[in-house]
Amino acid sequence: MHWLFVVSVALFVSGLAFIIAGARLARQAPRAATASIALTPVASLKQIMKGIVGPAANRVYGAVSTVVTNKGTEEKAPHTDGEWDVVANDAAALIESGNLMLMDGRAVDKGDWVRMSRAMIDAAKVTLRAAEAKSPDKVFESGEALNESCDNCHSKYKRGS
Repeated sequence: MHWLFVVSVALFVSGLAFIIAGARLARQAPRAATASIALTPVASLKQIMKGIVGPAANRVYGAVSTVVTNKGTEEKAPHTDGEWDVVANDAAALIESGNLMLMDGRAVDKGDWVRMSRAMIDAAKVTLRAAEAKSPDKVFESGEALNESCDNCHSKYKRGS
């Protein structure tokens, strides 16, 4: 009888150990991913370019400039919080446009298209930080990388009319 008691206690303790180990693993297990929202692209790439990217990029490029005329040198830069917000909002629109261009159904390919879209996103992030810092010099400097990202993409993927 003594051996039956010992086996029963051993099985009981082993069962408790398995329950405790299972509970610990359950706490450490990654949570199930929340259900992703199905996204259906509506706008074409052309509409994104003409409606969002083009206007936003043009406003960013025009936000800071130096013009030399017969009357002298004119420095243009945002001065008010509202003017800086416009530049920051346009930079954010460029970032989000890059995300839109990477959506399934819009991405032209998984290679250069992705790389060039990300280059625009990265350049626009620099512009956004510069606008948030209210730095005309940094906004001006960020324009080069932004323009280069556009030119590189448009040299491979020709613009439609």
